[in-house]
Amino acid sequence: MPVASVDLKSMSLPHFGEPTVMPLLARAAYETRIETLLLRGAKAGFDVFAVYGDREHAANVAYLSGYDPRFEETLLVIVPGRQPKLLVGNEGWGYAEICAGPYERILYQTFSLPAQPRDRSQALLDILADCGLRAGQRIGAIGWKPFGPGDAGFGETALDLPSFIADTLRALAGDKGAVVNAANLLMNPTDGLRAINEADQLASFEFAATFTSQGLRNVLQDIEPGMTELQAARLMGMNGLPLGCHPMLSAGKRAAYGLPSPRLDIIKRGDPVTMAYGIHGALNARAGFLVEAASELPQAIGDYVERLVAPYFAAVVDWYETIGIGVTGGALWKAVHDRIGDPFFGVTLNPGHLVHIDEWMHSPVFSGSDIKLRSGMALQVDIIPATGTDYFTSNIEDGIALADEPLRHEIAALYPEAWSRIEARRAFMTDVLGIRLRPEVLPFSNIPAFLPSFWLSRNSAMAVARR
Repeated sequence: MPVASVDLKSMSLPHFGEPTVMPLLARAAYETRIETLLLRGAKAGFDVFAVYGDREHAANVAYLSGYDPRFEETLLVIVPGRQPKLLVGNEGWGYAEICAGPYERILYQTFSLPAQPRDRSQALLDILADCGLRAGQRIGAIGWKPFGPGDAGFGETALDLPSFIADTLRALAGDKGAVVNAANLLMNPTDGLRAINEADQLASFEFAATFTSQGLRNVLQDIEPGMTELQAARLMGMNGLPLGCHPMLSAGKRAAYGLPSPRLDIIKRGDPVTMAYGIHGALNARAGFLVEAASELPQAIGDYVERLVAPYFAAVVDWYETIGIGVTGGALWKAVHDRIGDPFFGVTLNPGHLVHIDEWMHSPVFSGSDIKLRSGMALQVDIIPATGTDYFTSNIEDGIALADEPLRHEIAALYPEAWSRIEARRAFMTDVLGIRLRPEVLPFSNIPAFLPSFWLSRNSAMAVARR
């Protein structure tokens, strides 16, 4: 049953703690992933794979190799029966060594930055031929974006790799071969390899989410009128973990756009404010007004909580109470749109998606989706109203995992510290916020479903008022 009513409630948000143990994946995990890709690929008719990555699009190559490119492009070449080859530029050479993935490094200096030395590399075509690519093969090219029926005019040979790589792959395959977009083998939300995660990978996502969510919690606790946006963003305490997206914090007129980075603009009492912080494996976001009570809002939006925040939070509660193993993405979409499908709320993007090394990997959550959610999935509640009015928005973006009983036992045994945080978050969501979670739902956020409408009222947030 959908929740009956919600309201602002005085509460104390517990301190869930920060990690003292960093989950790391073993080399064997990457070897297994590559073997699985080759098995899946053979069934799909692929002979070899070329996996592209760069700083912005690192997730697929990092998933398979542990190497996330820093300044340069990279290409992971996977041929059955051979050691995978990782092509890197000048600056990637040393970094790829300490990543210690299951690959042999090959220096390809064209991947280096402009004007750097290019005197020690063969031509790309010759390197790839030495790796085992040849005419007549069906080469699976994996970039970062699978194309689908909605991408008009693009078929299976549409690639998102730079043309100098794509053209070389096509030249090698020749007329009797083909270069085909194979990103769906990793990213398909139904059964892509990255859609289902091992215990170690989920623990690394929880590790990341603890820091991103704690960063937002710090802002909610200490932001004050008169601060600049940059000063407020500094409260996030960014610690150097690799970003999954640019940090976002803006107030006033720019806040409605969500994506701006902070500037030296002064945040005034009464301003709308939005913020998000994401690193590899996690992103959290919140939005509200820098006031202490509704009486400080303009009279025309004095019913901000009743008109926008309450139905929005009720939709988030319905999302949390619906999600579970075996639930379809369509059921999750419907739970949200039954509550806030009115055009006023402006919810147009998928209300939830898979999160991975990249903040948005893919989504099984769309109208009519029959994709069943599975154990091992990491998902993000990501319901964004865009009212386009003075009511601004309200926002919860937090990560969770779905884990069946064996996977829960494995996480608890391997990572007791993380498991303690997960159990404490579940208790807070159930006992304080009144959200009924299925046992397989594991919250990763240190502000789990915590939604303050008025950011200067530090201990006030939305909660379920059950009869």
